[in-house]
Amino acid sequence: MPRDAAESLLVVEVRRGSEQAWQDLIARYEGRLFAFVDSRLRNPTAAEDIVQDTFLGFLVSLPNYDSATPLETYLFSIAAHKLTDALRRKGRRPTIPLLAPDSQGGWNEPAGNDRRASSLAQSRERRVAEEGLIAECMRTLIDGWKANGEQERLQCIELLFVLGWTNKAAAERLGISEQAVANHKHFVVAKLKEAAKKARLRDFNPADFGL
Repeated sequence: MPRDAAESLLVVEVRRGSEQAWQDLIARYEGRLFAFVDSRLRNPTAAEDIVQDTFLGFLVSLPNYDSATPLETYLFSIAAHKLTDALRRKGRRPTIPLLAPDSQGGWNEPAGNDRRASSLAQSRERRVAEEGLIAECMRTLIDGWKANGEQERLQCIELLFVLGWTNKAAAERLGISEQAVANHKHFVVAKLKEAAKKARLRDFNPADFGL
């Protein structure tokens, strides 16, 4: 099977909730992502954290993922954004442009004039900040639900935000009312908006991320 077709099939299976497909995706890209990040950080522990955040970021953005974009390029782009954020948090000036890397760790050349590049960079930086906020907030919520045994909420949010199911479909799958599903969704959206307010991210809209 051609590589592009295999990747497309893998994403389709992940969207369907296949645990095996998810593990296959991680196995296929985890090593390369780690090598890419660690070559810049020279810190294996921090690199592992960024790779985990990359996969989490992929799950968060999966409902909006355009299959026309190669999966490898998409994952490396997320990793590059996470890496840039990590460097900034450490007070290091990133030397990595906010552009998508290729699988060998190289970088595509920018297109357009300087003004367009600057505008794109600012837009991309905001998007990265928003994705980072979502990933961090969702990780905190998920950890709490697991610790408290809140399986219904965990399963509901997975169906809605990761697999993109409707409220009705999620309710039927879980055997609960649509109102209960709506309540779970409202709880998460409210937490995200609260986090965005604390981070001073103005005009943040979870709906832009399919949430």
